[in-house]
Amino acid sequence: MDWSNIWMFWWLIFPIGAAIGGAIKSFDRASERRHRRRLEMMRAKAELRSGAVPAVAAPPASSGDADRSGGSAASVPADPTLTQLFAIHDDVTARWLEYELDVAKLIAFPAMSDGRQPLTAAFLRAKRVADRLRPPTASARLSAEQRKEYRDAVTDYEVAFDLAERDARRVKDANFSAEERKRLDTAQQLLTVAVDGAATPAERQLAYRRVREELDGLLLLSDDAIEVLEKKVAHELPARPSTAPPAAPSPPA
Repeated sequence: MDWSNIWMFWWLIFPIGAAIGGAIKSFDRASERRHRRRLEMMRAKAELRSGAVPAVAAPPASSGDADRSGGSAASVPADPTLTQLFAIHDDVTARWLEYELDVAKLIAFPAMSDGRQPLTAAFLRAKRVADRLRPPTASARLSAEQRKEYRDAVTDYEVAFDLAERDARRVKDANFSAEERKRLDTAQQLLTVAVDGAATPAERQLAYRRVREELDGLLLLSDDAIEVLEKKVAHELPARPSTAPPAAPSPPA
């Protein structure tokens, strides 16, 4: 090959360089979006673990309201509508926690914990709005607008979860490569051994370590999920409330 002729095409350096630069910028933007979504997921988990649920400010009670309620704001009865909304709100959060704390379900439906998935990201946004607008108690005094905002937020939260869950069960592990799916299958099989009461403690510990190795880089396990799994591996039973022993029968007179 005559390398001296290559210099005749020196002008190609500029369009090729521009194309490479554009590709690098596109990759950086995609990486930034993935990073933001992962931070969104981690922030939601942290808020859930800390139990911090921002509450909407309630308007101050007037003296007339206090007189009608018996002279004390504490005696205001719970609002049935808010009580129902609280129940729906808590139910959706509990359903989400089933995926967050159960590693087996997380492996089977990884999209439910992947903030890069559009429907999962939308659910997390709806969760933040519902948590922010949630009143401190069911007897809080809300304006009609505040009540409507919270009701709409809970509805959006419930719908967003249903859509994310339906999509996660549809796609399952389709977003992973063949090699990654093989690792997920291996982790699922090892998980069965790790929590098997018939296996020895050494076998369970070895299987548990291999589960963590297979999932490393594939799924982001929360600290709570790891804690729950480690208790299952160790076969720790939940603490039961202590009960006083029955009183001895009185001796006959």
